[in-house]
Amino acid sequence: MRDLEELKQRQRAFVAERDWEQFHSPKNLAMALAVEAAELVELFQWLTEQQSAAPDEALRRRAAEELADVLWFLVRIADRLDIDLLAAAGEKFAENERKYPAARVRGQSRKYDEY
Repeated sequence: MRDLEELKQRQRAFVAERDWEQFHSPKNLAMALAVEAAELVELFQWLTEQQSAAPDEALRRRAAEELADVLWFLVRIADRLDIDLLAAAGEKFAENERKYPAARVRGQSRKYDEY
């Protein structure tokens, strides 16, 4: 797939073919998204920083699968709520640039309201 729009259209067809729209409420999709994100977290839970930064091929493959699941549910819930993910991300990026000016926060990990 080349973009989110193509993914969204393929998801719509996939869901329609299986009559799953009835199960894809924003609540259910948000819960599924959280579960998939937790499965991704679980892969790295007990690794050291170094191990997590240099995963073996098996871990990379499992992480790719979980990331795909996260993306699937993220795009699906955005579609159900009629949210343009790229537009929302652009707006959030601009907001974060205002909250975290590079000259002020470089090398620090504190939250914006702690500066």
